Amino acid sequence: MLQVILAGHTLDRELVKALRAGELPADVEPTPETISAAYARISRYPEPIPELRAQARRDVAASRKSNRMIVFRMGHHSVAEHVTLNFDVLGVSRLALEALEDARLCSYTEKSQRYVTFGGEHVVPAEFDAAERELFGRTMGEQIAFYRSAFERLHELQRRRNPDQLRTKVGRETVEGWAKEDARYALGLATETQLGFSGNARNIEHVIRKLRHHPLAEVRALSQALFDAASEVAPSLIILSDPERFREAFGRDVSDAFVRRNRAAIDRLGRETMAGAPPAPAAEHPRHGDVTLVGGSAEPDVEVLAALLHTGSGRPWDDCRARARALDDEGRRRFVREALADLSEFDALPREFEHAWFTLEVVLSAACYGQLKRHRMMTFTAQPYDPALGLTVPEAMTEVGLEAELRALADRSAGTWERLAGRHPRAAEYALTNAHRRRTLVTLDLREVYHMARLRMDHHAQWDIRHVAGSITALARRVAPAAAALACGKDEFVGMCATGC
Repeated sequence: MLQVILAGHTLDRELVKALRAGELPADVEPTPETISAAYARISRYPEPIPELRAQARRDVAASRKSNRMIVFRMGHHSVAEHVTLNFDVLGVSRLALEALEDARLCSYTEKSQRYVTFGGEHVVPAEFDAAERELFGRTMGEQIAFYRSAFERLHELQRRRNPDQLRTKVGRETVEGWAKEDARYALGLATETQLGFSGNARNIEHVIRKLRHHPLAEVRALSQALFDAASEVAPSLIILSDPERFREAFGRDVSDAFVRRNRAAIDRLGRETMAGAPPAPAAEHPRHGDVTLVGGSAEPDVEVLAALLHTGSGRPWDDCRARARALDDEGRRRFVREALADLSEFDALPREFEHAWFTLEVVLSAACYGQLKRHRMMTFTAQPYDPALGLTVPEAMTEVGLEAELRALADRSAGTWERLAGRHPRAAEYALTNAHRRRTLVTLDLREVYHMARLRMDHHAQWDIRHVAGSITALARRVAPAAAALACGKDEFVGMCATGC
C-alpha cells in the first residue's frame, strides 16, 4: 500500500539547538520556510545573515508571506532551493518509480532487486476491473513463482562457480546477490518496492505538479501523497502544485494545461505524423551491441581540444578551433595525455570535455533502464515498453537451462499486456517483466561518458549496464580517439594510464 512519510527537512540551527535543549517556545513553529525567507532577504537587507534568520524565526507568518511574494509573484524560484525535504516512499511499484525518478535534480536510493529477495508483493493498478485484476493476478503469480525457482537454480550455479567466496559472510552474500540480480529478470514492473527520496523544495514542487497529471493512477496518488507530506511543513513553497492554494494566495488560477496535456499531445502527434510513413533507408550509423550513435559533435576531438585551448590561451574561439584542427592524431593524443597527466580514477574531468556530445539510440531491458536513468547529467527520453523488441536474457539463466522457460513466461506476460492494452495502454505495462525492452534516446557529453564508464564498466557493475556502458564508451572512442582515450572502468584506469593514450 502506497505510503509517503516526510522523514526530514532543513531546519534553522537555532531551532535545532532549542529543540535539543527542550527550550523551544510553544508558539514557535519549527518550519524550514524561515531559511528560505531569510536567505531571500540577503540581497535586499543590510543586516548580517544570522540576524535575518532570527527575524524570520520570530515571525513565521511574515516569512510565509515573504516566500509567496518572492518565489511566486516575483518569480525568484531559486530561493526555494535552500530548503531540502526528505521522504520515505513505501509500497510503490517499479513502474511508478520510473515516473518519479525522471526528475534528474533530486536524489534517490531504492530497495535493490540485486541485493534483496522479493516475496511477491506487487501493486494492483486501480485502472483494472475485477476480470482484469484476476488476469493480472495470475500473471503476477507466474512471475514470482518462476523468480523463486530460478533464484534457487542460479544460486546453486554461483555456489559451484565460486567456492572460494563461500568461506566468508561477505563472499556468501556476494554469491547470493549474483543469483538475485539474474533471477530478477522474471519480476514484473508491478513489483512493490520502497525508496528514500530527497530534493529541494523547488524541485519537489516540480515533481508533484508533473506527477499530478500522469496517466497512471498510482503515480497521481504518489503526487498527492508527496504534496500532503511536503505542505505540512512548507506550505508557502508548495503552491503551484495546488490550484486551490494558488487561487487563495493570488486570486487567479494557475494554468496546468501544458503540464496536463503536453505528453498526450506529443504522443498523438507522433502517431498521426508517422502513420503510414515508410521505413527510412537503412542509415550507416556506427553501432556497438544494442547502442547506435545517431548524432553528435561533428569533430568531438577538435571540440574538446579547442575548448581547452580557449580556456588556457585567452585567444578567440575560431583561432583555437583552427589550431586544434591543425594538430594531427598523435598531436591530439599527446595534448590530451598532458592535459590529464595527474588525473586519477576519482577525479572529474575538466568541464571543457562537455563541449563534445553524442546522441545514441539504446535498446535496453527494464532492469538496465532502471540503472541507466540514474545518470541524470544527460538528456534521456524513452518510448513505451515494447515486447516486439525481444528480451534481455541473463547468460546464467541460459546456463542453468531456464532460458526457454523465461521466454515462455515473458510471452505469457506480453499476452496479458496485449489483452489489457486496449483499455489501458499505459497501465498494461505493469504486466511486463524486467527482461522486456524499450527503445530510448540518450544525449550526453564526453565528461558524462567518462563518469558512466568509471562506474558502470568497473568489474563491480552489473553485467547488463556494463554492456550498455561499454557500447556507449566504445562508440565515443571511435569518433573521439584522443579525447575519449581514458574512458574506462575504475578498475582498468591505472593500467590504461600506464600504457598511455
